[in-house]
Amino acid sequence: MKTSAITNTIIITMLILLGIIANNYTYTTITTTAMSPIYVGNTTTNKACLMINVYWGNEYISPMLKILKDNNIKTTFFIGGTWANKYPELLKDIVDNGHEIGNHGFFHKDSDKLSMQGITEEIENNHKLIKALVGIDMNLFAPPSGAYNSTTMQACEKLGYKAIMWTYDTIDWRDQDSSLIISRATKKNCKR
Repeated sequence: MKTSAITNTIIITMLILLGIIANNYTYTTITTTAMSPIYVGNTTTNKACLMINVYWGNEYISPMLKILKDNNIKTTFFIGGTWANKYPELLKDIVDNGHEIGNHGFFHKDSDKLSMQGITEEIENNHKLIKALVGIDMNLFAPPSGAYNSTTMQACEKLGYKAIMWTYDTIDWRDQDSSLIISRATKKNCKR
């Protein structure tokens, strides 16, 4: 119970902080070469976007959606296929709240360890499921664990996807210290 309370506090703190930074965020077109993922968005503004990878659990989605709505924040949720299959109502809630949906692979496999066929199936199978559940054609792929290689990038290009990475990795899944996570999210020179 204590860990759950700490995790909730971290999530709420991060969302409020990023909400303040990202209020009135608008999506921007980002260019990249076909063989490199996108790490940085539009650097000409002082706005930020929160990237939320969703693959396991359901207990935090509704509270997160409420916080995002209360602070007028729209962001991108990268959805895993097995999660979407298990929680289609929550996926619909995310979409109904106006958030962008990205692809996080079907089985959350590290793409740098997959063949072209394997990574293509991970992306395509999830794409087909999300399309069937909520009618959305995705074009952004967040490689699970941030693991990618040239095969991943070739698969993305072949499927009309852009690979998206984080600018600042808060490592919030591992470190449940809200001050450390906030520091990582706001420090200008932190490592990716």
